[in-house]
Amino acid sequence: MVEVIPFKGINYNKEKISKLDDVMSPPYDIISEELQNSLYNKHPNNFVRLILGKQNKGDTDQDNRYTRAKEQFNQWLNESILLGSDKPAVFPYKIDYKTEGQSKTMNGFFVLLKLDPEYRFVRAHEKTLSKPKADRLDLMRSCHANLEPIQLLYIDENDEIRKQTDKNLGEPIINVKGYDGFTHKLYKLEDENIISFIENELSDKMLFIADGHHRYQTAINFADEMKNKTGEDEDALYNYRMVILANMFDEGLSILPTHRFIKKYDIDINDLIKKLGEYFTVEEKIVNKSKKSAEIISQKIKDDLKTETDHKFALYVKDRYYILTLKDEKIMDNFADDRSKTWRTLDVSILHKVILENMMGIDDKNLEDHVKYTRVDEEAIKFVDEDKFDLSFLMNATKIEELKDVADAGEHMPQKSTYFLPKMLSGLVMYKM
Repeated sequence: MVEVIPFKGINYNKEKISKLDDVMSPPYDIISEELQNSLYNKHPNNFVRLILGKQNKGDTDQDNRYTRAKEQFNQWLNESILLGSDKPAVFPYKIDYKTEGQSKTMNGFFVLLKLDPEYRFVRAHEKTLSKPKADRLDLMRSCHANLEPIQLLYIDENDEIRKQTDKNLGEPIINVKGYDGFTHKLYKLEDENIISFIENELSDKMLFIADGHHRYQTAINFADEMKNKTGEDEDALYNYRMVILANMFDEGLSILPTHRFIKKYDIDINDLIKKLGEYFTVEEKIVNKSKKSAEIISQKIKDDLKTETDHKFALYVKDRYYILTLKDEKIMDNFADDRSKTWRTLDVSILHKVILENMMGIDDKNLEDHVKYTRVDEEAIKFVDEDKFDLSFLMNATKIEELKDVADAGEHMPQKSTYFLPKMLSGLVMYKM
């Protein structure tokens, strides 16, 4: 069964930090080197110094980004820059934002979740890679803290948890404008009756990891290490992980597509288009660059890709693009007969199996050498025009129901299959074990 509990959260001290906006950070895995420098310069207590500290040329086992994060964390606690809660609480979280001209509010809450090492009640839809796991494990070993949450989804068709928590919300304890321009609000609920209601409602649910596959597995690995060191039982607090839970049917939750860049010196576009014709209807579109910007072109492609039932992609090269529409789903039986029907009919699976692997010779072994990703529509056009990549594939977003079905089947989507919006803000609340 799913077990969640309240916790004594750690927050920035508003009496020490005059403007909390300045110390918040994007999630560690979307911070570029340029953005890291900007956040460092923005405020000496910016959260990036904990979750993604700078690496120095003279780093050693005794002095590195992880040991420095520990020193900063403890120093900020000692100086009351960070303050711990007096009582265990659940921390409701709301994000007000706009996407494609539409205003939305994402609803969730921070809580501690007991780890499920066998993934019986927590379902994953992506494989994890060793390098990101090693990075987060080193940080957790140093700080003995959950600095950033994992986002998971539960199914609550009547939205009862949100309705009950909303009835008991006071003023937010944190109200900031994030790096994304979105408004992030954090609340605190200490009422034991409401907390018990949340615990009971979730006990028989299934949870689906939306964002944080590597951090979840890292938490499991860390718990195993601590169990071997201490001999403590499964109720020890290192067996719990700070998470954000959100209703899978929350109207404020959006999934955006992740487009693919291809860099491969031996691509013959004409030959590729000919091969594509065997499995796809191919419609060529000529682009007049002198009259159209990357933004206009990408919007036109998005309009061309709109569909309720078809599997559509756009292949973009300089001066033109091709709309590719799969002729028959059954062809995936030839490429992935060992997979479930749900997996075989994912757009991202079709792209990777039929086009990248079968036609272009790009598989799991050399994927990182030839494929890069962007969530920004205009970049999928601009970077090809600037010769940074040979071509790009623009896609439609994965549907929330597809994520659930793949996770239920115990399967994994190709990397970068989902991109949830809005992204959580880092620095709102922390948990020290």
